[in-house]
Amino acid sequence: MDELVSRQLPRLYPIVDEELLRARGVAVGRIAEELKAAGATLLQYRNKVGAHQAILRDAAMIWEVFAGSEGRLIMNDRADLVARAGFGGVHVGQGDLSPEDARRLVGAERWVGVSTHNDEQVRSANETSADYVAVGPLFATGTKLDAEAVIGLEGVRQARALTTKPIVAIGGITRANAKSVIDAGADSVAVISALLVEGETVEKVVGDFLEILR
Repeated sequence: MDELVSRQLPRLYPIVDEELLRARGVAVGRIAEELKAAGATLLQYRNKVGAHQAILRDAAMIWEVFAGSEGRLIMNDRADLVARAGFGGVHVGQGDLSPEDARRLVGAERWVGVSTHNDEQVRSANETSADYVAVGPLFATGTKLDAEAVIGLEGVRQARALTTKPIVAIGGITRANAKSVIDAGADSVAVISALLVEGETVEKVVGDFLEILR
């Protein structure tokens, strides 16, 4: 599945957050099916508090949905579970494993992404073996209660000047502002809560994002 995908980020980087899904009463398997049906070619699964058995159970459902496709599946934080889940990469934050430690666990063929929140962290990430750099939060977001200070579109422009790696922008991105983020220099936009809009299906929302970002 993942071996055929080049290290080029798709425009849309959906993040399936287990805590958010549970709060909204949305099943992991269902959102994975809708993401695939809409044409998403990358999915990050994030579960910050679950036991590894629960994480692997959800990961298996996601893997089954995307099996046989060219979709790239990314595990947030848990580099130790990536191979067992059959995922194609890991994403680490500033308080998680370093990109190099994550690389040692997942190997050379899988992707490693790293979150950054300021210029110094972007510069440091650029010197690692990380395949892409996430920057943010761009705009105010309610997804993370301990979120860093917003960097705005100027933060994306500054990051673009500091790294040659692909950039994923994250934090408060919606259909209304996504194009401006790409125009500022991001290669991809990450969306979490913006996937779940009352009265609209995930497939519809993702389809809109893909059309806007085309």
